[in-house]
Amino acid sequence: MPREVMVYEGQAYHEVNLFGLTRRFPLVEVGGGMWIASNAGVILGDIEFISKAAEAIVNKVSRLVPEVIVAPEAKSIALSYEVGKKLGHKKIVIARKSVKAYMKNYVVETLKSITTSGEQVLVLSGGDLRYLEGKRVCILDDVVSTGGTIRALERLVRRAKPLEIFKAVIWKEGPWYKSGDLLYLDVLPVYVEKK
Repeated sequence: MPREVMVYEGQAYHEVNLFGLTRRFPLVEVGGGMWIASNAGVILGDIEFISKAAEAIVNKVSRLVPEVIVAPEAKSIALSYEVGKKLGHKKIVIARKSVKAYMKNYVVETLKSITTSGEQVLVLSGGDLRYLEGKRVCILDDVVSTGGTIRALERLVRRAKPLEIFKAVIWKEGPWYKSGDLLYLDVLPVYVEKK
């Protein structure tokens, strides 16, 4: 099992080997003597990687028979689209990060993320809530670190009274998320200064 925490010694990147692909994620300082491996360049446009990650996630979640994928904007949109498509779904649901003028009867959850300063919000419209009601929902994200985003998504989805909720990500990052309720493909370490 890969280590969850590694020592930062000036490395420029963290190398990831998944699905027969090798990618380099730049290490980005997030404060407090900690660096994370930024997957943004891969998740936001690497079609080959996204397609293979989606296939691996489908292999993990298909036994749970999800009826709809719910993901936060924006990094996980392409991944959730590919997973939904491979599962034969007609629609995915994206939780927005702000209230939009077209939204009616929306619900909002606040959260704190390791990669964003300040408080964030996630929003589902009333139409999305109705669509999720009584369904088997897979909450999908690229990575879970402290769990702030995925827990906020779960609170939003629970308001729709789904039949079941389960959670899946490509990476479990760092040592924080201890719940056994997460399906993940790999561990992404965080880097800390040597004490």
